[in-house]
Amino acid sequence: MAQTKNTSKTYKLNTGAEIPAIGLGTWQSQPGEVEKAVEAALRAGYRHIDTAFAYGNEKEVGEGIRASGVPREEIWLTTKLDNPWHKRVAEAIDTSLKNLGTDYVDLYLMHWPSSTNPDDLKKHYDDWDFVDTWREMQKLSGTGKVRNLGVSNFAIKNLERLLNDPSCKIVPAVNQIELHPANPSPKLIEYCKSKGIHCTGYSPLGSSDSPLYKNEVIGEIAKAKNRSVQQVLLMWGVQKGWSVLPKSVTPSRVEANFDLDGWSLTDEEVAKIDAIPDRFKVCGDSWLPVKVFFGDDE
Repeated sequence: MAQTKNTSKTYKLNTGAEIPAIGLGTWQSQPGEVEKAVEAALRAGYRHIDTAFAYGNEKEVGEGIRASGVPREEIWLTTKLDNPWHKRVAEAIDTSLKNLGTDYVDLYLMHWPSSTNPDDLKKHYDDWDFVDTWREMQKLSGTGKVRNLGVSNFAIKNLERLLNDPSCKIVPAVNQIELHPANPSPKLIEYCKSKGIHCTGYSPLGSSDSPLYKNEVIGEIAKAKNRSVQQVLLMWGVQKGWSVLPKSVTPSRVEANFDLDGWSLTDEEVAKIDAIPDRFKVCGDSWLPVKVFFGDDE
């Protein structure tokens, strides 16, 4: 295990495609910083970049990709369908592709299971929900614009509803969810695994000034390994079997987050992190017009 090459590790999806284990997250990155972060990440060896229409930075992500000099075909690029666009899937993907300056994305996710009325963002459509949206997203398969389809922020309850609907012909390849030791979601992880759905963890470090950085258990493991707390958190996720999306716009941190080769956590260390009792979520659902988290992931 000691010589594990995590920076080139991939996970095989139910489509046969392989998603890189470590990617750069771009949520909440400030304008003017994203392009440089993406360029720095790709130059450091990252081959997985995650963005979303809702982040407002697709254009900068595309500029960073071009500035890096790394060929487009070597990069796994994910973007997401925004909530007010659920009735306009075909228009939404074309808008994102134009923003990104590319002909295709490797993964297109439904960002939230919330079909928000664009005329009033506090309201949900009366005549449309995520099952209808997925029916429209499935039509993108075979267009060449989207290589893999998935969802994000889907709890077991909503996955069950989607997968059991007769219109669901394509099982999502990925469910991107918040995953870190204080939100480990074991039931949801096991459910996804049983359905052949890969999980990608966003906010794998907790948050920018994460309480996990001060956690004694993680701190002791980091000290013993001569590694940063952030590196230990990322290694924990990769060894648990999901892809991780650390976010930083500082080139030195972007590089440090990718320094995951040649070492690993022992089973005992993973178990110690698993046993951390603290619980918190970085991203809730109170801002949405519908509830999407039901406590069915614990």
